[in-house]
Amino acid sequence: MSDTPEPRLRGAIVPVTPFQQNCAILWDDATKRALIVDPGGDVDRILAAIGQTGVTVERILLTHGHLDHAGGAAELAEALRARPDTANVPIEGPDRRDAFLLSGLAAQAASYGFEARDVTPDRWFIEGDSVVLGPHRFDILHCPGHTPGHIVFVNHAARFALVGDVLFQGSVGRTDFPYGSHDALIGAIRSKLLPLGDEFSFLCGHGPGSTIGAERRTNPFLRA
Repeated sequence: MSDTPEPRLRGAIVPVTPFQQNCAILWDDATKRALIVDPGGDVDRILAAIGQTGVTVERILLTHGHLDHAGGAAELAEALRARPDTANVPIEGPDRRDAFLLSGLAAQAASYGFEARDVTPDRWFIEGDSVVLGPHRFDILHCPGHTPGHIVFVNHAARFALVGDVLFQGSVGRTDFPYGSHDALIGAIRSKLLPLGDEFSFLCGHGPGSTIGAERRTNPFLRA
């Protein structure tokens, strides 16, 4: 038997913006290489958390194009790219079908009385793509309904997913937008998230996380 320890994925949550969005910092414990997922704003707070954890950011990832998830991406990328060790940090995701939302971030922010920059990702994702952080692999699932291009990041080895605003503890994402679809959202949850297995835990875009099993049993939107 090998005495080599199993790769360990660690994480921290930084609640940002008045919407209390869960910006996630995920890193490999051995190398301290990290991903930042959904930096919606409060970039100074995110940068402080990066400093406290001592990680080096490899990528900024977006689950979808709403202001509270993507509004700080351009500012964060600019700050990180000014540092020698993170000069090439890309912004990646979501699916291209959210391009119209990312190109309208400044307008979204203005409607709430604050500022954000529009974002053009360095890479768009499609289902079947993956992101690798050292030994940790995140597979991409396209889960539309909340937005047309919403994606989910799934780490099968850790039985963990970042689901953005698709699924919540006891609820599901809003679909009362002109581009929203409740049927598409529930269809994506049933066909792509529930099959991951009851033991899968997930971090959602707002509030506490949960497990697939708990939501399968108790979520009123999934019991019909």
